[in-house]
Amino acid sequence: MDEFFEPRFDYDFTNTSNNSICMRGNEPYKRPCGWYRIALKVLNKYPDGNTWLGTDGWRSHSVAGEWPVSYHGTSVEGATGITKTHYTAGPRQLYGRGIYSTYDIEEAFGYSKEFTSKKNGKKYRVLMQNRINPVMRKVCDRKDYWLIEIPEGTSSAVEKEIVEKSIRPYGILLKEV
Repeated sequence: MDEFFEPRFDYDFTNTSNNSICMRGNEPYKRPCGWYRIALKVLNKYPDGNTWLGTDGWRSHSVAGEWPVSYHGTSVEGATGITKTHYTAGPRQLYGRGIYSTYDIEEAFGYSKEFTSKKNGKKYRVLMQNRINPVMRKVCDRKDYWLIEIPEGTSSAVEKEIVEKSIRPYGILLKEV
């Protein structure tokens, strides 16, 4: 699994309490205070470059071309699958078929699944931290839900193509519960 991770970009937010709202991709970004981020290898992964990530380091403002941050609640098995391949359309279809995420980390928490670590016996919740293409996302009637639409009957190859230009995970977030 080491080929999927980029430890130099891991970040410990567990003791961070600064919940000030920042901007990423001209959308509000609430830092994942109380969580630990395991960074995924994404630099130079996509053919359109790295602009979608914005710039490194702490800042409160957006930079040109970066995508907004979104969170997706999942299980540890789901996070592993997303990390190894890509997102796939899930069973929930409240606003359409596809991949749901939100800028609201508390909302995403409600969809995260608890697991027990085999290393230390502690219980954690898991979220995916993503960047979402503002042109490809659908803002749902419930405005804190964002959807990347994957039409019914889409082939797996086309689904992968839609996903990779629409929603890109760059971190796995863990929170002890």
